[in-house]
Amino acid sequence: MTPAETSPPAPYPRASHSVSAPLLLQDPTTQATPPWREQLTLRGIAVAAALGALLCVVIHRLNLTVGVIPALNVASGLLAFFLAAAWRAAAGRLGFGRGTPFTRQENTVIQTCAIACAGLAFSGCSASYIFAMDRKTYELVGPDYPGNRAEDVRDPSLGWMISFLFLIALVGPFSIVLLRKVMVIDYKLTFPGGTATALMINSLHGKTEGDLAGKKVHCLVKYMGISFVWSFFKWFFSGVGDSCGFDNFPTFGIEAFKNTFYFDFSPSYVGFGLICPHIVNCSVFLGSVISWGFLWPFISAQAGHWYPDNLGNSDFRGLYGYKVFIGISIILGDGLYNLVKIFVVIAREFCSMQSKKRDLPVQALEAEDDGSCEQLAEEKLQTEVFLKDSISPWFAASGYIVLAAISTATVPTIFPQLKWYLVILCYFLAPAIAFCNSYGMGLTNLNLAPTYGKIGLFAFASLVGSDGGGVIAGLAACGIIMSIACSTADLMQDFKSAYLTLSSPRSMFIAQLIGIALGCVIAPLTLWLFWTAFDIGDPDGEYKAPFAIMFREMAILGIEGFSALPLHCLDICYAAFFLALAISLLKDVAPANVSRFIPIPIAMAAPFYVGAYFGVDMFIGTVILYVWQKLNREEADGYAVAVASGLICGDGIWSIPSAVLSILGVVPPICMSFKPSSAPRTPLHVPYSL
Repeated sequence: MTPAETSPPAPYPRASHSVSAPLLLQDPTTQATPPWREQLTLRGIAVAAALGALLCVVIHRLNLTVGVIPALNVASGLLAFFLAAAWRAAAGRLGFGRGTPFTRQENTVIQTCAIACAGLAFSGCSASYIFAMDRKTYELVGPDYPGNRAEDVRDPSLGWMISFLFLIALVGPFSIVLLRKVMVIDYKLTFPGGTATALMINSLHGKTEGDLAGKKVHCLVKYMGISFVWSFFKWFFSGVGDSCGFDNFPTFGIEAFKNTFYFDFSPSYVGFGLICPHIVNCSVFLGSVISWGFLWPFISAQAGHWYPDNLGNSDFRGLYGYKVFIGISIILGDGLYNLVKIFVVIAREFCSMQSKKRDLPVQALEAEDDGSCEQLAEEKLQTEVFLKDSISPWFAASGYIVLAAISTATVPTIFPQLKWYLVILCYFLAPAIAFCNSYGMGLTNLNLAPTYGKIGLFAFASLVGSDGGGVIAGLAACGIIMSIACSTADLMQDFKSAYLTLSSPRSMFIAQLIGIALGCVIAPLTLWLFWTAFDIGDPDGEYKAPFAIMFREMAILGIEGFSALPLHCLDICYAAFFLALAISLLKDVAPANVSRFIPIPIAMAAPFYVGAYFGVDMFIGTVILYVWQKLNREEADGYAVAVASGLICGDGIWSIPSAVLSILGVVPPICMSFKPSSAPRTPLHVPYSL
């Protein structure tokens, strides 16, 4: 057993409600777990390929129209179940036999493979940076725009897109697979989306007799239905554009709404608040208050002095630059501190060959009683299965090095502007970025891969400069970083699902690689079909590709370097970075009764970029849980995860019919908007870009 796979010597304090107890609906001591090879089936791969293709079309369609992509893990798990069940039924009717039983492990593997395939449509094959290279976007920005050169144009084609993805996409999972035990078992990160997916899969494959487990399944189904119906109801009032519906409800008044302080009636975010520990939710809410309550209004008041007051909402030279860079500085400060801490602990274990008790940031958030023997036995079984099929550190390290070397030697032949030493720099930074994004996703369920990609775009364009083709180099580097950050966060979330469904991490890792390989063909093919069939980028058309122009202008701005950032932006970033380091260190050295109240920097940073409404939703979820625990602790601990997962699942499942309606051009019939009673009859818009 390697140091990375060693188990802690004593059980760490658990969160206020166990996420494992309600998940296995049969006796865990008698439930047979199939070997990892039997969890990978040709049937599963075929279903995952079909589901991945469907999700790629949905993601590309949304990316080219509204630019907002919902989390699809829950919907993918449910669709995988129904597609596999339909496969078995069809095979039986055709006389081929129903085949091997369809287990929860195979369901989890299919979901992982499909999401890995579709994830490339969101990251490595994102329309945002690929279409930012094409001639149409160059012309829309304007040939006279400073720094916008005709030489910096690369139209999409199947050849270079497929080759580029195969070179960059397979590297990501190797960069973080060794930290799965640390994040899932030691840190006990929640990964709300992965937890909800696992609970739904277990409910689909479990028994529903009238015992406690059956009651929890019925609770899950009940709140899933409520969430789905509510999301459907909200759709009728969401109108056209981004200023209509309950998602823009000025709950606390117009002025608070202008600073994104409002409750948007999102079942998913309230569910995240029910699942996540109280300190995580409070940290997110505190970050909302600091950023949108004080910092951004203060900086906005300096418009015309610190930065020009006539800039767009997505211009790095204005308020947008402060939002992105300050938020990322906090994330990097906390993430790098914990990354270094993990390697120090592993090195000490390797030298001493014995485990030592450590206080990890999330596992010591909230202490409680040891819980029932049944829960402990179930957690023990989950841990044993999760650590059984280990992945060799040498295999992971050598795989990362070999694939990165191949990519370094070959990517410059596709993009000559991105020199080999810059590709090496991408892969040198990739593990740290992967850890930070996965750690943040484990706490808040936010995948910030596009944000890391924008930082990489800006930085690499700055390194190359205008004469060297900095625009294309920056956009290509953006694709590499987005691909790695997204695939690693998705893999770690799927490891959480695997832990809770007794699935082998080895089968999950292989499924991730298979899904990525499928996505390297399916994602470019579906994007190319959009490119050839529609007028992509037409400002008056259906497929406006709203982020393509923004990404190209970011690259052009990056050529000017960090000096193009607004006044005092870097100074505030330095202060935010070192403050995050100091808070993380203080959380480790302070006594347990004090550290449990110290906020988590990486959770505080999430609303800096997203908006305060996210923190408000999660805080409402944690208040509901806190009151529930005070009224009936036993009931709250037993049913909170089922309720939360139902809310998340119902909202997630609605994303599929919502996307279908969008693809068919069906628009909501009503635009419900709000305005001051003395204002003209125009919809209220939020002045800050989210």
